[in-house]
Amino acid sequence: MTIHKEGLPSLAVVIIFDAFIILAIKYLAPDTLWLQYVTYAVASLLLIIMLQFFRNPSRNFVKSASDVIAPCDGKVVVIEKVHESEYFKDERIQVSIFMSPINVHINRNPISGVFKYVKYHPGKYLMAFNPKSSSENERTSIVIENEQGNSVLFRQIAGFLARRIVYYCKEGQKANQNEQFGFIKFGSRVDLFLPIETEISAKIGDVVKGGISKIAKI
Repeated sequence: MTIHKEGLPSLAVVIIFDAFIILAIKYLAPDTLWLQYVTYAVASLLLIIMLQFFRNPSRNFVKSASDVIAPCDGKVVVIEKVHESEYFKDERIQVSIFMSPINVHINRNPISGVFKYVKYHPGKYLMAFNPKSSSENERTSIVIENEQGNSVLFRQIAGFLARRIVYYCKEGQKANQNEQFGFIKFGSRVDLFLPIETEISAKIGDVVKGGISKIAKI
């Protein structure tokens, strides 16, 4: 397991902060052992949280031209027919995956193909479970079209805690299934918008892993 590049600045800040409070307590209260132990515990907890959040574990990814693979770790919280008004402007099946702070927060391409659309939208920071978060929160909408002409829209959505969305793709670039396309810091969700005839294999409540779990067949 490694640490994702998006976590290196945050990790450096935590290490500096930990060192500062440990040295400060040793200087200000050299004889108060209980306070020093509490400080060590707090510093260790902060470091563990950061390492947990920005971890990049090794995985055996699932490759399948006919399947939509989970773009992130998390829990499936929505499967429903909706009108997608930004790009397709027609009826689609929406599958939403909620990412808690303890999930791996790397985002991966659910299918292979070409990036046809990449659009960042500033917005609000509603709770990720709020249905309006998909259209009103800060978000990035991305569309990949595969060789068969099937297109999938997936949307990174910031939440109450997640206030930074990172994406690496550009329109016209080739997209390889399971490669990283972005990262969301500190929890949120990813929405998938699939063709209406798509055979959905995931169920509400399923805990999925990015790059491994099959969401649907297209």
